[in-house]
Amino acid sequence: MAKKARLYLDGPHSERPLGVVALFDLYGPSIYPPNLDSADQRYEWVVRHLERLVDRPGFRAFAAVHEVEAWLLSQPELLPAPVRNGLPGRCERPETVNFGEPPAKLLDRLYSTHMHKGYKKRTYGRDLFGRLDPERARQRCPRLAAMLDAMLDIAQQTQP
Repeated sequence: MAKKARLYLDGPHSERPLGVVALFDLYGPSIYPPNLDSADQRYEWVVRHLERLVDRPGFRAFAAVHEVEAWLLSQPELLPAPVRNGLPGRCERPETVNFGEPPAKLLDRLYSTHMHKGYKKRTYGRDLFGRLDPERARQRCPRLAAMLDAMLDIAQQTQP
């Protein structure tokens, strides 16, 4: 990731992008120092870590808390009714779904239990993300809102 980001940012002026944004899921990777166990601690650490690795103006790192599927939980009406009806109360604030059962695992459990088939990220996720209202996800997911605001700032700073 760092090598590719630098390649884009250091490329010829005519091909240089507005910026490069890295998006990292908090759940899954094992790169965190062992003393970091909260989402906030891991978020701050991974953003700093990635930005230090690239070390270029125009690069920003963000993390999906805990996975991008949290954004799907912001709009439960997109989910099949049996899955939606099985959502726990913690889904009211999707980015608070925890490391014990992160969003994709929660969806997989609910799909398996109520639909008798697992949640398929590439199949169901693609359809659900295609119907997701970004503003609704933004309102219910503060880290997503911060990322979208920063991306908008990058774009606006480069406007003539």
